[in-house]
Amino acid sequence: MRKYVFFLAAAVAAVSASLILNAQNLSGRRAPSFSLPDSGFVQHDILDYRGKWLLLDFMRTDCPHCKALSQLLESKRAGWGTRVDVLSVVIAPPDTQATVAKYIAETKITNPMVFDSGQVALSYFKATPAKPSFDTPHLFAINPQGMIVRDWVQTQVEEAGFPAELEALIAGTGAAKKK
Repeated sequence: MRKYVFFLAAAVAAVSASLILNAQNLSGRRAPSFSLPDSGFVQHDILDYRGKWLLLDFMRTDCPHCKALSQLLESKRAGWGTRVDVLSVVIAPPDTQATVAKYIAETKITNPMVFDSGQVALSYFKATPAKPSFDTPHLFAINPQGMIVRDWVQTQVEEAGFPAELEALIAGTGAAKKK
């Protein structure tokens, strides 16, 4: 009887751990839908990006790591042509039209920057009361079919191999590695 109870307890613990780990995985699912305005009040609907890769960059204008990622993505955009779009999402507040305008002037980025009041971020990050926040930058790669195939946190986008991994993923020669 003790062996059965121990086995049952171990099985329940293993299943629980698996569910917890899978619940924290942010890729391998359909990208949550949204439509958000940029600083010119133009709406950007995620469905408008279907059929091409979308790099969805959750960032802050006062974050030096976000700035480095924005500039890297901007430098890669010309080589990707129309196959890839980049969309930056800032949380308002603290970011405002003024902080975004200043950021665009400083970085010279050309991709749209949209404002989220937090609801889109919460759905992308699977936020819960136990885990209500997220770190920036955080980049999601959404394939042409609308599936999140990879996401990267700050430390991963700062790794030397990140640009090559991103290029391989978009070219279809790289696997969608898990975190």
